[in-house]
Amino acid sequence: MTDEEEAEKHYHSGLPGILGTIDTLISKLEAIILALGVLLMATNTVANVIGRFVLGESLFFTGEVNRILIIMITFAGIGYAARHGRHIRMSAIYDALPVGGRRALMIVISLFTSLVMFFLMYYSVLYILDLYDKGRILPALGFPIFIIYVWVPLGFLITGIQYLFTAIKNLTSRDVYLSTSVVDGYKDTETEV
Repeated sequence: MTDEEEAEKHYHSGLPGILGTIDTLISKLEAIILALGVLLMATNTVANVIGRFVLGESLFFTGEVNRILIIMITFAGIGYAARHGRHIRMSAIYDALPVGGRRALMIVISLFTSLVMFFLMYYSVLYILDLYDKGRILPALGFPIFIIYVWVPLGFLITGIQYLFTAIKNLTSRDVYLSTSVVDGYKDTETEV
């Protein structure tokens, strides 16, 4: 197992004090949500396939359950990607800057992205409230549709917090960090022959 894989397995925040504790707790929550979501989706899909081909009848709720799980995995996953520095970056100008310039730009990028995430969280809450007012329900499962979208503002909140923590980490460090635990840089991987 490589150092990077080991770090992802046992995440420890690079932030000091209470911020580090919060960051580590959020990472554990994300890991549980993602693992459970993927396992439940696989189980639900396999059960539906067995039902269709062995019993001759599909499970009527499979599509809705998978829809709920996809929303949950997607919005828990954006926080996970931000935490591990796995987000898409366009870095031509960024890479040309010296360390101080990259750190300053990363602070600006992290703060701006954090604000955008909080803005999206606000509008997703408004959307959920609108769905709540309309009283729509899922046809197969029969519960209110707004419940399945609760993951959206939660995912934006966690991602916004993660980017805010990244800005704080860059403000308090000499190195440039892509997240609270991922130092910016490229690793040359050598393949053994």
